[in-house]
Amino acid sequence: MAETMTAQQRLVLVIAIIASFIAFLDGTVVNVALPAIRDEFGGGIATQQWVVDAYYITLAALILLAGSVSDAFGRILILRVGLIGFGITSIVIALSPDAIVLFGARALQGASGALLVPSSLALITSAMRGALQGRAIGIWTAWTTVAFIIGPILGGLFVDLVSWRWVFVINIVPIGVTLWLTTRLEQHDVRRPDARIDWLGAVLCTLGLGGTVYALIEQPQLGWTPVIWITLIGGILLFGAFLWRQAVTTAPILPLGLFRVRNFWTGNVATVFIYAGIYLVDLVIIIYLQQQADFSATFAGVGILPWIIMLTVLSPFAGTWAGRYGPRLFMTLGPVVMAIGTAMLLLVSADFNYWWQVLPALTVFGTGLGLTVSPLTATILGAIEPERAGIASATNNAISRVGGLLGIALLATITGGALDLDGLHRAAIVMAALLLVGGIVAFLGIRNPAREPVAEES
Repeated sequence: MAETMTAQQRLVLVIAIIASFIAFLDGTVVNVALPAIRDEFGGGIATQQWVVDAYYITLAALILLAGSVSDAFGRILILRVGLIGFGITSIVIALSPDAIVLFGARALQGASGALLVPSSLALITSAMRGALQGRAIGIWTAWTTVAFIIGPILGGLFVDLVSWRWVFVINIVPIGVTLWLTTRLEQHDVRRPDARIDWLGAVLCTLGLGGTVYALIEQPQLGWTPVIWITLIGGILLFGAFLWRQAVTTAPILPLGLFRVRNFWTGNVATVFIYAGIYLVDLVIIIYLQQQADFSATFAGVGILPWIIMLTVLSPFAGTWAGRYGPRLFMTLGPVVMAIGTAMLLLVSADFNYWWQVLPALTVFGTGLGLTVSPLTATILGAIEPERAGIASATNNAISRVGGLLGIALLATITGGALDLDGLHRAAIVMAALLLVGGIVAFLGIRNPAREPVAEES
């Protein structure tokens, strides 16, 4: 008989779902609002890049820190801090008088977001064990997936009917509900007084990513000026210092020893290329549909649903197939299929037709994505012993964000500064190449785990 959840365990699950939903929803509604933000603040494609990347810089850098901070101060407290920070920064973004304030608030929002998802999952893993924990995480995954489906449509409706500013305050009510629910928890925070927090490492990582991304975004406008060279070289050196720090400190937020495992480091290298392509596809399509094809924000949100639906439908099956036949096939085939779908965007012409030019491309892209995500995640986490699965997951999560933010930072360079038809075609070629490289890395590097022998019947 399956074990049932207690009332407190159900409460933990609800809190984890809503808290993660908040972070995931924000990530899906923002892209739809980018053309409207550009129209108000100007700045062209660079403004749109910064709205996205300001968030991902701090999110990617600090998500690695979240585990040790939660250990030191308690999961529930850190979750509350993340929720309050996310709510305050959402209001500041909605009231932003100019782009600079918006970018700064987005960076602070990313820092708050870095505390939400890890703390939410940590609550589940601390409150449940065994099959019950697996079922809870399955429910959590299903409900948070809803954010990816409704986010683009909800964001589009707010942009079209009210203002882009309202996109950022969608989260206020669920944040308030979640904070109230945390007061109903009977479990107490468990704190580790001996937990060490590598604040210096987090600062080095943030500044390293920030300097590099600044140079990549601003170079197409400013040229190769001394400022660009200084920030690019400085960012690379600071990120190198972060990696050195992780090699020598006794409490690293990024344990480099994990990368001695073949499937782990190979899978993460593939992740960089694959997620750079994924993030670019999502951003490019949503902007092009509005700025060039004259779609409303709502219809642009609906227009990207095919790949999200394919991902949602195929992911559970792909995970099962990878367990049966090995992940290497799917980690190779999936990115190749995504690359084919992305290359199909070259069929988009001045005589635009969504149904014949974009829908087939997104359907093929989504099919490849559905074949890729579950096997990729399972392979990377399965390469590391269970007691270090948490840090392995956080590392892969951070690396996927780094791949995405670097891809977005290069958007203006890729498109020539304008996401017109020629820019779309250039982007399609680069995105397809990134995904293809990810598939090649997986093919060359991933090894299928040995299958357990089947016991012979006597």
